Amino acid sequence: MTITNVRRTAVLLALVAFGAATAQAQTATQTVTFQVNAINQIAFVGSPSLTITTAVAGAAPTSVTAAGTWAVTTNQTGAKITASIPLDMATGLTLSSNLTGAGTSAGFKALSTTAVDVVTGLTKLAAGPLAVTYQLDATAAAGVIASGTRVVTYTLTGGT
Repeated sequence: MTITNVRRTAVLLALVAFGAATAQAQTATQTVTFQVNAINQIAFVGSPSLTITTAVAGAAPTSVTAAGTWAVTTNQTGAKITASIPLDMATGLTLSSNLTGAGTSAGFKALSTTAVDVVTGLTKLAAGPLAVTYQLDATAAAGVIASGTRVVTYTLTGGT
């Protein structure tokens, strides 16, 4: 083999090696679009039952309470929860709700057809199970009231 042939072979081998290395180093790009929408979810568990059965002589009937649980997820700042019932309670009868464990609880709030704030200041959280307590109060003037139900509607509205 001549020196010229050796040089040609060396150059050819170098070009083959360079070509193989170049083919392995190929790249590509792709643009990925993403988004997270506002999330405001609330759920309740349990079917609380309240029955007033006693009173102290000379005082209003004794209030009763019952508990359930709730959970919340929001990715917003300053969300709040309101509560309402579709029909007002009978005269002398008050149903109240108290949600605790997240945000700022308003304490026991009497429920009516007008929504009331029960929790404010919910900010970017996923929490549960949390406590919900219902309270039933009656005056003597309410009299005897047959068993009834109210569906409590809780509304979680997002902040920003």
